[in-house]
Amino acid sequence: MEKDVSKKNCLADRERYADLINGLLLDGKQLVKPEDLREMDSRTYLTAGTVGRNLFSGLSARTRGAYRELSRDLVKKVAFGVNFVVIGIENQEEVHYLAPLRMLSYDAAEYERQARILRKQVRKRKGISSAEFLSGFGRADKLKPCITIVLYYGAEWDGSRELHEILDFTEIPSELRKYINNYPVHVFEIAGLENTDVFRTDLKQIFEFIRCARDKEKLRALVQKDPAYREMDEDAYNMAVAYTNATELIDVKKYHGKDGKVNMCKALTEMLADEREEGVKQGIEQGIEQGIRALINTCKSLGVSRDKVKEGLKKNFELTDDALEEYLERYW
Repeated sequence: MEKDVSKKNCLADRERYADLINGLLLDGKQLVKPEDLREMDSRTYLTAGTVGRNLFSGLSARTRGAYRELSRDLVKKVAFGVNFVVIGIENQEEVHYLAPLRMLSYDAAEYERQARILRKQVRKRKGISSAEFLSGFGRADKLKPCITIVLYYGAEWDGSRELHEILDFTEIPSELRKYINNYPVHVFEIAGLENTDVFRTDLKQIFEFIRCARDKEKLRALVQKDPAYREMDEDAYNMAVAYTNATELIDVKKYHGKDGKVNMCKALTEMLADEREEGVKQGIEQGIEQGIRALINTCKSLGVSRDKVKEGLKKNFELTDDALEEYLERYW
């Protein structure tokens, strides 16, 4: 839940949303500006009979009368001159193996939403044909294009990327296949992004941080090299650290934040220093235990009495009586 909130708070920002579209969909061309974006309700409604109950299991989807409510993570209208495109974002930490059907349902629901609005207008027009009245759609009417992209934060997407990949074509004549509509899924694997220079906002720092999250040394080198990490927006910081599985970075944020900005460099340095200190401490403790075990085994093999061993351990390792008894119970 915390990751979901971090992603939504961060990506809902108009500058980042526009940057994401320019970077991922437009090859870095600055065609979309923050002021080109319009807010939309993330909920859409799909005819209940056309979507399975299990498809959106665990998601915000419920039946209302003849329609089933679906909710994308984020969605905005993007203006291009007098026209616009509806662009939705789905955040995925786990692979969704029915992703082609799920994204198809989202897009179909958006087109249905537009068609319902037009239907009311068309049937009020004078002079329309019977076909237009029956369709609820004029011969010259157009729907606005819709795109849904998937941002995947896991290690590797091994799911299907198009509808045909989840269809069973066994013994189906090849001549029929071209008539079976396909539907691609636009999956962007954050860990595999090769060029983050296409981003102009702190999405660059967020995505690079996530890419390096599994290698602490790469992470350290990254934040030390890029001065932008010394003054990150709190929303960006929260989203970046949500994928390190290091709660310490959240804990130390309050010591390195000011006026909505956080010094990632200092926070990470402190976290790694704490990890090293804990590692050294654990190493010492393990070394002491190995030494005690070796001494007990040696004395036992030489026939030294338990009391003598206990006395020697107390003298050499400065252990409490309870700790002495615990080691003797474990290794004697």
